[in-house]
Amino acid sequence: MLLRLLTLFAYLPLRWLHGLGILAGWLVYATSPRYAARLRENLHASGVAPNAREYRRLLHRCIGEAGKSTLELLAVWLRSESATLKLMRSRDGWEHVEAALARGKGLIFLTPHLGCFEISSLYYAARHPITVLYRPPKLRWLQPLLEIGRQRGQVSLAPTDVRGVKALLKALKRGEAIGILPDQAPGKGEGVWVDFFGRPAYTMTLAARLAQNTGATIIMAFAERLPRGQGFHFHLEPLADLPDTPEQAARCINGAVEKLVRSQPAQYLWSYNRYKVPAGVEPPPS
Repeated sequence: MLLRLLTLFAYLPLRWLHGLGILAGWLVYATSPRYAARLRENLHASGVAPNAREYRRLLHRCIGEAGKSTLELLAVWLRSESATLKLMRSRDGWEHVEAALARGKGLIFLTPHLGCFEISSLYYAARHPITVLYRPPKLRWLQPLLEIGRQRGQVSLAPTDVRGVKALLKALKRGEAIGILPDQAPGKGEGVWVDFFGRPAYTMTLAARLAQNTGATIIMAFAERLPRGQGFHFHLEPLADLPDTPEQAARCINGAVEKLVRSQPAQYLWSYNRYKVPAGVEPPPS
């Protein structure tokens, strides 16, 4: 019953969903002090706003964009596949994807918590197979909805465990693509402490290890949310060969993520607990 209701809402015009999303974003911000404090702290500490006036303006936009990112999931996950794909209005950099596929070494998409990151894999999967690393939700009732929304076209899901990593490696060895959120905090033994917007962040080393082991091409991917509910624009940019050491490679990836975020800072998920100390991990040197 709930799924049917959500599916009806999914076919509202995207601008309506975004309008409702702005209201939802402000509601969550007003009723969740912890969420609001983290959003403010991460945005302020990043330094992307040059002065207090710009910070306030950007903060207000971030609150609304965070709400949009939630409500637009209805359209991305629950519309028919063809209707969802029509939301991606344009793209640039697709030639890098074709060049990587021609090499036959596999392709690693690094898609940070920026814009509509959920539509990126679906757009690619309408053309080629892709295996996406994901963290199962803490609320188990969300799992079926997540699978319905994400596992469409030629998308395969790989959980964040040893089994999932093996699935990613197999996909690359077949010359296929994989998708990873590079700014997701990894577990113990899976990351290194390097700066992200000037603060130590425990950063995954998985993408670099997979690229070094397979020769896969790394492409930074970002679906920009267009104004007035017009849809999305897909940005694709290759990442140069990474340094050999885990710290240097992680620093390079964080720099590439920062570059994308600075292009559209209002669309980044600043409320994400990027600077947490994962269980069992030693805190960074003070």
